[in-house]
Amino acid sequence: MNLQKLPVLGIALFMAAAQADDYADARADLVTAYEAQDYAAMRAAAAASLEARPEYPGALFNKALSEVLNGDADAAMETLGRLLEKQIDYGVGNIEAFAVLREHPVWTSYRANIDRIRQPVGDAVVFASFDKPDFVPEGIAIAEGGGVVLGGIRHGQLLIQAHHGPDLVIEPAGHWSVFGMRFDGREGLWFASSRVPQYAGISDRSAYRAGLFRLDLDTLEISHRARLPVNGNDQALGDLVIADDDTIYTTDSADGPVYRYSIPAGQYSTLVPTGVFGSPQGLVLDESGEFLYVADYIGGVSRVRIADGRVEKLAVPAAVSDYGIDGLYRHGSRLIAIQNGIQPHRVTAFKLSNDGLAIESAEILAMNLPEFDEPTLGTVVGDDFYLVANSHWNRFDENNELPDGLTGPIVLKLSLRSR
Repeated sequence: MNLQKLPVLGIALFMAAAQADDYADARADLVTAYEAQDYAAMRAAAAASLEARPEYPGALFNKALSEVLNGDADAAMETLGRLLEKQIDYGVGNIEAFAVLREHPVWTSYRANIDRIRQPVGDAVVFASFDKPDFVPEGIAIAEGGGVVLGGIRHGQLLIQAHHGPDLVIEPAGHWSVFGMRFDGREGLWFASSRVPQYAGISDRSAYRAGLFRLDLDTLEISHRARLPVNGNDQALGDLVIADDDTIYTTDSADGPVYRYSIPAGQYSTLVPTGVFGSPQGLVLDESGEFLYVADYIGGVSRVRIADGRVEKLAVPAAVSDYGIDGLYRHGSRLIAIQNGIQPHRVTAFKLSNDGLAIESAEILAMNLPEFDEPTLGTVVGDDFYLVANSHWNRFDENNELPDGLTGPIVLKLSLRSR
């Protein structure tokens, strides 16, 4: 994932993979000041990071930490209150650097509110489960009749569970880890695939690192391989959406662009170039088909005009966070987001303004569910939302190995009716 909590001298400073920009510069200054115990400079760097990336949760955490280290408990509590308003908690109550705040007059009420947002939310039910603990799920598709298709990160497999008969496992056929997937309405399933460090099939030494692939559902063979041309940078296609005109839009979370792929022509073109988004993840077409909503993991949600690639960042209320979104979907006029880059992980419905350029409010549909272990992607089918509950992405160690004893994939079903 893109948002990481890295230990520095025993204290957690929030870091994020990002291209060189003002935020990255401020973050580097903050770490340098922290290591030098120059807490005044650390506080200034924290303020600069928030100017570069307003209301970014990790930056708010670092700001609160810098304020504590400067002996300003009132300011730290105010900053933590801004996180609390967004229903975000990074475990401050268990971090020793913040222990001094336990004597603050508002600490008791703050802790009570933290306990409240740590309670389970949502009426999701288990729709499907698999006894495959080494299968790290990411992409998901639900077929007519309720059959489930999952894409695996670890081994690049496609796992198909129908209501009748045994589960089917399709091994990699020129592809790598499987990410977002969509049916094309023609007995085909398109999916994004990338060769990421967590992929165990390292025997593939080709120059290609990412691409779009189509599984023929009649033959269960890969019928189309559209490998992304290599550009010398890290590349990782993570999600896709199919438009009515046989065009696929796909995000490159590593290099940053949004690509347009013409199925008839078999060619990629760039809709949004590198440098606009830090780490684009989920994307979805609006009702008109003229715009894409794109979730930048470290930059929030933007609207992209398909005609010319113009990008407009959505306005967001102070009590809402649109950071840390992995999967992004649409139910009517609302955006449905899986946010695993903030704590606690959640499924959120964003109500859009009439002009589509602002988030007016947010409703948490699911949070703190017992099945959650870094939820990733999902899909809307009618008035129901299906999601991968336990990707185990957070369980990879520094050598990209997984521990024993993990549960197999769990798919949750969440009703969107009357919401």
